[in-house]
Amino acid sequence: MQNVLSGLRVVEGSAFVAAPSGGMTLAQLGADVIRFDPIQGGIDYRRWPVTKNNESIYWQSLNKGKRSIAVDFKSPEGRELLTQLITAPGDDCGLFLTNFPARGWLADEQLRAHRDDLIYLNLTGDRHGGSALDYTVNSRLGLPYLTGEPSNKKFAEGKPINNPLPAWDVIAGQHIAIGLLAAERLRTRTGKGQFVKLALADVALATMGHLGYIGEVMINHEDRQPLGNHIYGTFGRDFKSRDGRRVMIVGVSANQWQAILKVTGQEQAIRELGKSMQLDFDQEGDRYSGREEICKLLEPWFADRDYQPLTEQLEAAGVCWGKYQTVSELVATDPECSTDNPLFEEIHQPGIGTYLMPQNPLGFTAADRGPVCPAPRLGQHTDEILADILGLSSGEIARYRDNGIVAG
Repeated sequence: MQNVLSGLRVVEGSAFVAAPSGGMTLAQLGADVIRFDPIQGGIDYRRWPVTKNNESIYWQSLNKGKRSIAVDFKSPEGRELLTQLITAPGDDCGLFLTNFPARGWLADEQLRAHRDDLIYLNLTGDRHGGSALDYTVNSRLGLPYLTGEPSNKKFAEGKPINNPLPAWDVIAGQHIAIGLLAAERLRTRTGKGQFVKLALADVALATMGHLGYIGEVMINHEDRQPLGNHIYGTFGRDFKSRDGRRVMIVGVSANQWQAILKVTGQEQAIRELGKSMQLDFDQEGDRYSGREEICKLLEPWFADRDYQPLTEQLEAAGVCWGKYQTVSELVATDPECSTDNPLFEEIHQPGIGTYLMPQNPLGFTAADRGPVCPAPRLGQHTDEILADILGLSSGEIARYRDNGIVAG
């Protein structure tokens, strides 16, 4: 943890990936992020992957560094407590993020009646307030049709392949963190709070626009086709070594491209290929156009070498390359995924066990890194939050506990 946001308090009501990851980002930068959940845990409290004891590794991983309060917010008393927590006075609080529907007791006008300068960020599935998940958004964008090997079938008849990475959730989580900090800066300057809208589908659509996918179709009037493991618009592909291992090499820049030619000894052959195809392989786009024939020239060099000496040669030549490995191999053998990397610490997570946990990857030179903070147990901080922030006495807290309004 790096305490660059020390003193800032954010209240979070969330489920799944995007909203919890936004809160976790702020917590790992030093903000006091208080997550509220139902007393028995929310919809994602037991989400896979889970341990043999049905403890969610997923939930714990997305809630590192937060505090937890467990409240029955179906009850009027529970809702009142959370309303007071969300709208508590102070210059460094009054920030709320959620992907719960902004209606009823969580309607903006209801909460803002208690604090006019409230910063309230609400994540929805789409801009109409409808439900959506990363995979339903991704399927709509057309990207699953770009994954996989080229096919003779028409584009729309091909088999879509889903990506297991919930990219839009992760990007939306970063937008949540940025959005809250931007709104907090505006409030510091003007004194004005606001309701900030963010839709998962719009995050994905904006990214498609930023990366040129939308412009490509509108200007060139054609869909991009699946490319297998080639990289669109440049040179890059996987190659197999003699002992069956695979590496990915990339020649985006001129230096990267020249390193590939040098280590494989194919400068002259590639030059002659370019002339025969009327392509200039010093140009990135021409390397893409000639990718299949280029690969035919390079494949024998890789196939004639075992993985270890092959990768040593790639490294010595300055080739941009990466190895293919499973997640198990990453964890077991890769020093970058270990405590050799300052990003990671081995931390004991109550209920789960001891395993590698990452810091936030930002490295602030003006702030020392503190230890990684594990996720809280459900309701772990209920009493201290009620006492320290809402000012309740021990007797009042006991009454709420006895009536089943809070737990932890």
